[in-house]
Amino acid sequence: MLEIKARQAGNIVILDLSGRIDVDSANLVEVAGQCVRDGYTDILCNLEDVEAIDYMGVSVVIIAYKEVINHRGRMKFVNIPAHLKGVFAISGTDRAIEIYANEDLALNSFKEDKIIENIKKMQLRRRFKRLPIDLKIELKSKKEDSPVCLKVDIINLSAVGAFIFGCAKFKLGDEVLLKMKLAPKNEELELEAVVVWVPDKEVQMHEYPGIGVEFRNISTANQQKLIEFIDRNLSFRPSD
Repeated sequence: MLEIKARQAGNIVILDLSGRIDVDSANLVEVAGQCVRDGYTDILCNLEDVEAIDYMGVSVVIIAYKEVINHRGRMKFVNIPAHLKGVFAISGTDRAIEIYANEDLALNSFKEDKIIENIKKMQLRRRFKRLPIDLKIELKSKKEDSPVCLKVDIINLSAVGAFIFGCAKFKLGDEVLLKMKLAPKNEELELEAVVVWVPDKEVQMHEYPGIGVEFRNISTANQQKLIEFIDRNLSFRPSD
């Protein structure tokens, strides 16, 4: 039977596993899924006290791993005993997951991932032009019976995100839907986004009430429409 004890190191959940990982170890999938649903997207599995794992157990590990990845999380593994490494190698699992020799290395790897991810996001943002604009939109939560802000303004728009002014109903991490119409055809776009920045009312009073959002799951077609709209409007502005 697989026993799981959870502890935390900052925002990282460490699952200490002990016993056997086999066909009866569905609790690993359940615990991993609950972690990401609770907002803990960085998970480290410590296998130091695992006595055995069979090929059905490997399948359980992969299912738990996919559950985390599908929620945009990360799952890594540490302290795999020598007598288990053969199963991971023969099944090819060691090529699909990240394995670390000790906990410090594994925890540091999460921090390095975030640094790299932030650099990539900055590089992505720099690829796209930003358009200062006053564009009325409808903003609402993706959850039913949750906040709605009608006729708020996009002040700054790019193909990957926007700054929206006039709504103080959302907080960091909230998932929202934006509805906007782009001239000259007034074609309506509905875009998914997540709140990635909220100005401080005391420090950034000119940006309050507002939010910065990053578009999520945006289709290539919709992104291209935004790029064309931005390029068209920038062409009307005097160059410096």
